[in-house]
Amino acid sequence: MTDMMADKMQRMKELVELLNRARRTYEQEDTEIMSNYEYDRLYDELLGLEQELNTTLASSPTVNVGYEVLGELPKERHERPMLSLDKTKEPERLKEFLGSQKAMISWKLDGLTIVLTYREGGLVKAVTRGNGEVGEVITNNARVFQNIPLQIPYQGELVLRGEAVISYKDFERINEEIGDADAKYKNPRNLCSGSVRQLNNEITAKRSVRFYAFSLVQAEDVDFHNSRLYQMQWLKEQGFDVVENHPVTRETVDREIEWFAHQIEKNEVPSDGLVLVYDDIAYGQSLGTTAKFPRDSFAFKWADEIRETTLLEIEWSPSRTGLINPVAIFEPVELEGTTVSRASVHNVSIMEELELGVGDRITVYKANMIIPQIAENLTRSGVKDIPAACPVCGGATKISMENETKTLCCTNPRCQAKHVKSFTLFVSRDAMNIEGLSEATLEKFIMNGYVKDFTDLFHLERYEEEIKSMEGFGEKSYVNLINSVERARKTTLPRLVYSLGIPNIGIANAKVICRALGNEPDRVLHAAAEELDEIPGVGAVIAQAYVNYFSDEEHREVFSRLLDEVEIEQEELTEDSQKFAGVNFVITGSVEHFANRGEVKEEIERRGGKVTGSVTSKTNYLINNDLNSTSSKNRKARELGIPILSEEQFLEMLD
Repeated sequence: MTDMMADKMQRMKELVELLNRARRTYEQEDTEIMSNYEYDRLYDELLGLEQELNTTLASSPTVNVGYEVLGELPKERHERPMLSLDKTKEPERLKEFLGSQKAMISWKLDGLTIVLTYREGGLVKAVTRGNGEVGEVITNNARVFQNIPLQIPYQGELVLRGEAVISYKDFERINEEIGDADAKYKNPRNLCSGSVRQLNNEITAKRSVRFYAFSLVQAEDVDFHNSRLYQMQWLKEQGFDVVENHPVTRETVDREIEWFAHQIEKNEVPSDGLVLVYDDIAYGQSLGTTAKFPRDSFAFKWADEIRETTLLEIEWSPSRTGLINPVAIFEPVELEGTTVSRASVHNVSIMEELELGVGDRITVYKANMIIPQIAENLTRSGVKDIPAACPVCGGATKISMENETKTLCCTNPRCQAKHVKSFTLFVSRDAMNIEGLSEATLEKFIMNGYVKDFTDLFHLERYEEEIKSMEGFGEKSYVNLINSVERARKTTLPRLVYSLGIPNIGIANAKVICRALGNEPDRVLHAAAEELDEIPGVGAVIAQAYVNYFSDEEHREVFSRLLDEVEIEQEELTEDSQKFAGVNFVITGSVEHFANRGEVKEEIERRGGKVTGSVTSKTNYLINNDLNSTSSKNRKARELGIPILSEEQFLEMLD
């Protein structure tokens, strides 16, 4: 690949990421990171690069991949069996393997192996490794991976292998969002396997799966100069992300192993070793295979650094799914250059398997040189003192069996640990707007018992010393947080209602309801479904959800106590406060008469209207100064016959 071609391919990937981020922040967060003009300009640049390079990534905004739900994944036999690799932990064994040959050394990624087939430049098939002989066809799922090219320049039949993986960062994020994730997914590999093999590829699309090519199986009429390293470079030219790879010989293998060992801690995706394959393709193929292994490649795994220590306690950590996970706390030891003092034990079954009790002598190591794990329990005193009460809410616990695994659960549906998201909403910008309380900080406060309901957030001074001693906190950050809490005490009734997290009640609906009820807290608390149903833009479903929420005695009590904590600022009502009642707007592009689109939104909501992020059949008006734009929103509005207003026309409506 020439430097110019490589630069263009990199630019194409940057544009895909940037345009997707712009679209995501606008549609999901109502935040504009670029003007509509700039978006269209970059979109056209991306389209031009895709046409020039004859390459289209699956995540590109220029293509819309249809979602599909299957009854089951079809099976298919591989044309060429996929063998496992012979393994070693000894560098000397690799030197024997290398001999006088040059090889390619690369990561052995820890995900799910996939075989891709392209014909006439298009992706036609994706099959999992399965048992090596027969895999599952997951073509529709592969089409929604983050970085798989749907279109490539090469027009012949291409067959390649690679690893589908989920990064550590995405694993942590996704595992929090999926119900029962703690019971199903203990590591990124398990989550990736479940994501890749979904029957509904809309679920796969949300899991941030990425694909890294590691082997080219077939591509006719291409001169690869008899080199595996050249093949990998060629795959990059086709638009694939490939595993990081270096040339290696017997003389350089120690140095390469050391380089990869230092790099693994920085890796975003999991790896469980290295792979060496002879660079000379013809030589490697001439060696054939054993009954179990190919003779042209070898896997290397680092020898685990193991330390002996003493188990000091088992900490029980509640999660949002209701599971209470055991964490081993032990005397600190040095492992792979860092001090380690805790390791997840995951569940009760693993504790019982290890016969793990406080005071036991244990050995610990870092799995894949990253994640602390218990290797062995040397004294095996036995499991005891499993808590009968949840450490967060005090509710009763129970041991349940799920997927043949014993797990400890909190039985209290109101456990604060299960409702971190509701506290996150409460402090958000459109709600109480308490700065300095990220979701991670809220989770720590809840787990430590500082916050049990919304009103506790107004009394964090009770735990001043504890908060100041928390990681990431100090005197200044604590003072900033308390000041933010005090500022939040002055609020409006719609903000307070929205902050409660009532199903179907967004900030716009909260404003409409509060205005209709005269901004009187007592009427807001005791409103009947029939009264709410008559409010334009509310309807029976929202009305019932609202009434159901306040029919709960605890919800009513918390709302009443919140009224004692805050000062409700009265909203100035104007003659046209219901002018846009029941009217839905979408705003796109840049504005001239307002500071930003947020100000336009406020004007609409002040008059009882609602602003949404996407054009649908329920949209009444699209506001866009570029009336002739070919943006997706303008096209959709024209298809549905929805009026497109300039800013000048919108201002006339206000008058």
